[in-house]
Amino acid sequence: MQTARAAVAGGRDLAWNLSLTLYRIDSLERLDRKALSRPAFEAVLQGCRVFGLGKPSVVKVGRTTPLQAVSRVYARQGRLVARARAAERAKSEDAATILGVPETEQTPKVRAAFGALMDELDQLRGELEQTQRRLADTERLADEDTLVPVANRRAFERELSRVMSYTERYETPASLVYFDINGFKAINDSHGHAAGDAALLAVAESLAKQVRGSDVVGRLGGDEFGVILVHVDEGVAIEKANALADAIKDISLEWNGRKLKLDVAFGVYTFRPGVDARDALAEADKAMYARKRSDQTVGK
Repeated sequence: MQTARAAVAGGRDLAWNLSLTLYRIDSLERLDRKALSRPAFEAVLQGCRVFGLGKPSVVKVGRTTPLQAVSRVYARQGRLVARARAAERAKSEDAATILGVPETEQTPKVRAAFGALMDELDQLRGELEQTQRRLADTERLADEDTLVPVANRRAFERELSRVMSYTERYETPASLVYFDINGFKAINDSHGHAAGDAALLAVAESLAKQVRGSDVVGRLGGDEFGVILVHVDEGVAIEKANALADAIKDISLEWNGRKLKLDVAFGVYTFRPGVDARDALAEADKAMYARKRSDQTVGK
């Protein structure tokens, strides 16, 4: 009799252990401490330790007793298992249907062939994903300038056309700022082209750092850069261009122990209907040279 009682008690403890395991896995993580007897609660804790689940939190669960809650968990686990088995059967049936082989004719050799085919399909999927990543990297490299980490002219003009179409359609302002590095030829002639490359990199990084994520910075060629300012009218664009030029003046660039002074001239063009990207660049370039001549006249 004692042996039978011990077996029943052991079975009860095991049931509690398994119940708690499902209880925790189901993310309920709630136990009504008062509704459990001391041995049952100890069995619960032991179940947590056995299955490495940690100590459960002990809170009230309203009128639902632990046994009711565990029953619900069992039911849900049963549904999940049934759903998983149905999905596995559907997958097998799909494979059989695709290959035209009924399930009754799937001998071990046929299943092995299916397995090899599925492995090959998985490999092809992996290769496809790798190719897509490489293609994305190639597209990014095709849009990026070869020297500095901003858009090249081709990508910049594409983005310029896109923004201009958007502003014309939705009647929102946007502006283009055209920058030219003053004295860039002198830097190349006096310190070498490597110093000139360092100056270009410093200017590009400064521009990219000072604009919003919605704006676009690009190198247009040589020592010329463009910045597209979205949702910005002419007055604000001029203020922003001055701020960007001041930030470039503040760059501390040393080359072979000598400090290189960087300065830029800029022109601003606010988009107008009926003007394409190349015309916008030409207008901004014209405004930049007009400002440069004006500054030179004032300097004299």
